[in-house]
Order: sequence, then C-alpha cells, then structure tokens
Amino acid sequence: MRLFVAVVPPPFVRAHLDLALASVRRVGMPDDGRPVLRWAPPGDRHITLAFYGEVSEGAGEELESGLDAIAAAHRPFEVRLRGAGVFDRRILWVGCGGHVGELGQVSGDCVELGQDVTGRADRRVRSRAHLTVARAVGQGRARARTVSRAADREKSHRGPRGFDERDEIAALAHALAIYEGPAWTVDAITLLTSRPGEGKGGGPAYTPVHEAPLAGSVQPVENPVVAG
Repeated sequence: MRLFVAVVPPPFVRAHLDLALASVRRVGMPDDGRPVLRWAPPGDRHITLAFYGEVSEGAGEELESGLDAIAAAHRPFEVRLRGAGVFDRRILWVGCGGHVGELGQVSGDCVELGQDVTGRADRRVRSRAHLTVARAVGQGRARARTVSRAADREKSHRGPRGFDERDEIAALAHALAIYEGPAWTVDAITLLTSRPGEGKGGGPAYTPVHEAPLAGSVQPVENPVVAG
C-alpha cells in the first residue's frame, strides 16, 4: 500500500477555502472554457507531513505505532490557511500561517520515522507547509520547463487571445495571495493510503487508515454511554 501522513483540516476550514476558490476560479480562464486545471476535491485536501510510498503491511503497522509516539510528544497547536503560490509552474497551492514552527517539527519527526521504518528518505522539501488545490491538466513537467525557457518567444506568437495553463495558475495564485482562512487547532495527524488514478477526475483516491491524536487533545467518544 502507498502511504503518507498529513494534517487534515476540519470541514469548516475546507468549506471556507472552497468559497474563496469559487470566487476566483474564472480568473484567467481561456475564452473557450476548456479545463486546464484538475481541482482537488474539497474532501481530499490536506497538508502533507511526510510521504512513505509503497510499504508492506508490517511496515504500515510500524508507521502507525511510530506516529502514535510522535503525536504523543506534541501538544495541539493553532494554524490557518493563508496565501498561495505555484510549484513547478503547474501546481497551485495554498500556504499556512499561525504556529507553522510546530507544524514543521511534527513534519520533521514524521519524515525521520519513514526513513527509519522503510529505509527510504522523503526528499521532498517540507520547509513550506501547504495544501495543493489544483494541477495543470495533461501537461508534463518537461514541457513546462521547455515552455518557460521560451516564454518571451511564446508570448509574441500567442497574441492577445493566446493562453496556456501557466496563465491560469499564475492568475489564481495572484488572486489568492491575500487569502486568509479561519484558524483551527491541529489535534491529530492522519495516516492515509493513496491510490493514483482512482479518484475523481483521474486524480488519486485517499483513504484514512489511522489517526494519531496529539498529547492532551480531546477526541470525540464513539457510542457514548448515557446515564439513565
């Protein structure tokens, strides 16, 4: 199974972001309305702390135990979604504000755990906590780099009605630069499976498999006993 660990924002945070995205999604769209971005479904949006890749069932159990220990070593802290940017000219993300130092510490511990359990290092840069909201459709990284090197020449040939996916992503990032969502308390980290190509619109499908509460957090009680 393919695993990663993340902070999953609560529904009211994701709903607030979705309203902001709805207000700017037409910014920079091509005149013919063709889709140039694949949007992450609101329920799938998360802040990745560490990516573990394909692991065995036994390694998955070790990761669950390790994440419980990491969570028990950290107190809950407050963050919010804030600002936006672009990775690799094709991935639109929304950033984080608040106690991002604590978020970075938890992420670092989760990355180290993965290396200890799997023997593989997560070499993705985790210094900027973020939540991915959209990706360019059908455009490879190599093409994006090639297009970037020839940007001036392209612009001279596209004309006033010319368009590519970089226009859309850059315009959206600019429009969302001042975005600030409601604060929430991070009180747990979640281990999820990722199944590429099985989600909506051809994206990955995510399924939570284990939740590790942070120290001192109050978790909801399932099927509470009510005194009569």
